[in-house]
Amino acid sequence: MKKPRILVILTGIVLLIATVGCSDITPSEVTPTANIDAMVETRAKELVAAQPTPTTVVVVKEVTHTPATEPTIAPAPTDTSVPTNTPVRTNVPVPTATPSPDIGIPTIAVQQAKETFTIDVWADNWFALYINSEKIGEDSVPITTERSFNKETFTFSATRPLTIGIEGKDFKETDSGIEYIGERNQQMGDGGLIAQVRDSKGDIVAVTDDTWSAFVVHKAPLDKSCERSSNPEVDCEFKIADIPGSWYTSVYDSTAWDSATEHNKSAVSPKDGYYDVSWDTNAQFIWGNDLEQDNTILFRTTVQ
Repeated sequence: MKKPRILVILTGIVLLIATVGCSDITPSEVTPTANIDAMVETRAKELVAAQPTPTTVVVVKEVTHTPATEPTIAPAPTDTSVPTNTPVRTNVPVPTATPSPDIGIPTIAVQQAKETFTIDVWADNWFALYINSEKIGEDSVPITTERSFNKETFTFSATRPLTIGIEGKDFKETDSGIEYIGERNQQMGDGGLIAQVRDSKGDIVAVTDDTWSAFVVHKAPLDKSCERSSNPEVDCEFKIADIPGSWYTSVYDSTAWDSATEHNKSAVSPKDGYYDVSWDTNAQFIWGNDLEQDNTILFRTTVQ
C-alpha cells in the first residue's frame, strides 16, 4: 500500500509550500532533509484528518413496468385563424344533397290500423252491403218476398277511409214496376232506406243523408197512369241502366252520380224492424227522387 503514503506526502508538501512563502525562507532556516520528511508527513496527516469524511450515497432507481399501449396519433394542427386582410363571408347557404334522378326513392305507405264498426240498415224491401270493396252481407229476407220490413245489423273490421256501398231494391213482380198485378190492391211499390255506422266506442261515424251519391238502375213505370192497367206488362214502360262493375269499390269515381234524396218518415212509413234500432237524429231516409218509380238504386259514400 505505497500509493496512499506517497499521496499523503505530496499533499503535505503542496500545503506546506502554500503555507510558507518561499520568499521568507532563508538558508539558515532550512531544516535538514530528514527532518523535513518527518514534518511534511506529520503536517499532511493533520490536514488529512481535518478533512470531512466522504459519504457514500447509493441511489436506487425505481423501475416501474408500464403495459404497452397503442400509440396515440395526435391530430394534424389546423390553422383556425383568419387573416385580417381576408373578408369573412356570412350567411353562406349550406349545400344540400340532391338525389340523383336515376335513383328511385322508396315511398313507405303507412297502413292504418283496423277498427271495429257496427252498421244498422233498414230497407223497404231489400239491400246488399259492401265495405271497402268487399260484400259484408245482405238482407236475410229474399227480395221475392212481397212484404219485408226487417232490419239487419252487421259488425265488421276495416281500415279508414271507409267506402260504403249499398244496393237497395223495392219489391216488384216484373220490370213494369207494378206489384200485386191482377189483384184489387194492384199498385206501384215504394221504397226507402236508412242506415247508421258506429265505431267500437259507440260513437256515430256515418249516417244516411243527402251527402251520399245515388245511381238509379231500374225505373218503372215511366208513366204512372199505367198503375191500374189490366196489362201492365204491355202498357208500363221501364228503364234499366247497366250496373257499373266496380261501383262499390274504393277506386270507383261516382262524381257523375246524383245526390241521394232525403224523404221524411211519414212518406216512407217504416214498419217492423225499423223500431228495433235507436236511430241517431241525423240519420235520414234516402232513396231516388221518387219513392214509387225508382225501384233499384245504388248508394255510396266515403267516411274518413
